[in-house]
Amino acid sequence: MLNGLWLSFFVVATVSALAQWLVGGNAGIFAAIVESIFAMAKLSVEVMVLLFGTLTLWLGFLRIAEKAGIVDWLGRALGPLFKRLMPEVPSGHPALGFITLNFAANGLGLDNAATPIGLKAMRALQELNPSPTSATNAQILFLVLNASSLTLLPVTIFMYRAQQGAPDPTLVFLPILLATSASTLVGLLSVAVMQRLRLWDPVVLAYLIPGALLLGGFMALLASLSVATLSSLSSLLGNLTLFGLIMLFLVIGALRKVKVYEAFIEGAKEGFDVAKNLLPYLVAMLCAVGVLRASGALDFGLDGIRHVVEWLGWDTRFVDALPTAMVKPFSGSAARALLIETMQTQGVDSFAALVAATVQGSTETTFYVLAVYFGAVGIQRARHAVGCALLAEFAGVVAAISVCYWFFG
Repeated sequence: MLNGLWLSFFVVATVSALAQWLVGGNAGIFAAIVESIFAMAKLSVEVMVLLFGTLTLWLGFLRIAEKAGIVDWLGRALGPLFKRLMPEVPSGHPALGFITLNFAANGLGLDNAATPIGLKAMRALQELNPSPTSATNAQILFLVLNASSLTLLPVTIFMYRAQQGAPDPTLVFLPILLATSASTLVGLLSVAVMQRLRLWDPVVLAYLIPGALLLGGFMALLASLSVATLSSLSSLLGNLTLFGLIMLFLVIGALRKVKVYEAFIEGAKEGFDVAKNLLPYLVAMLCAVGVLRASGALDFGLDGIRHVVEWLGWDTRFVDALPTAMVKPFSGSAARALLIETMQTQGVDSFAALVAATVQGSTETTFYVLAVYFGAVGIQRARHAVGCALLAEFAGVVAAISVCYWFFG
């Protein structure tokens, strides 16, 4: 699927370039395409330098949290909830610990680091699978929640914005938090309906109701604030949460007698190994997107969508962010490339770039996650996983666009 998507970028760009040359008389189109390829290759390396630092930094702190017992504590704290949502998984099974760690990595926005942990969780769940080629209810719930992009602190989005020169990289913190809450809620509810999970169980309600009330009250508070205040509050909470989490890991680690420096180095080495494997994918996708943009094909497609949106009487500013939303279910690297490209062409704090960043932070690569997670354990029958995951994806995109209009006008 990814192979076809990547190849299609070049095929469409070629058709568009030939049309501009033979019909429009633009003989310089191929020079522009070649220049874009080299420019995007250079940009890939620049982005990669900061990505090395980000993944290395956060996997280092995550290892401190793991050694300090924070992850185990989360596993025990969420154990009663998982027992109701995944009744076929025995209490204390290793899968629950891996699931918790995976959600922690996703919550920090470390999607590339979360994947290896998620694969461990899926393999552990597969040990309990009575029909190895068909996904169990627990595997489907885990995958859909993964695909709903449960992101509480999107540090990689902050990193991309910082790399592109954003004066305040954490500006999109609250929009992403609200949009990802919508996608996760829709994902959970859709799976609950399909699997007839008893969400009204007292234990489940004890977890969900306080969270729902807190989120509802928080949104009511936000509704009373001006756009300027919302933006500054998002920045403050983003930076405060980021630094507060770092200090929490360090303080608890020190109190638990963890050698925090050595633990950080151990995790950082893993982060370096994860990051170094991403450069080829980043170069491939950024160059493909650059070719698509330089050929005029991307602008032509967006103009068509823009005319339809205008005909419906809607505001069209979100249209330039749609490439990220449309590609995200298929490829995270392609969506990442389109996000960076939108920041470069539209401006890092333009409305389109803010929407694209929010979409990137609140949605997931649904088909990629399905292929990797289920393919790793040999599952061929996904059952209702695809439908529920795509519904969560759609909810995340709609919520991201809506929230950005709320926050940024």
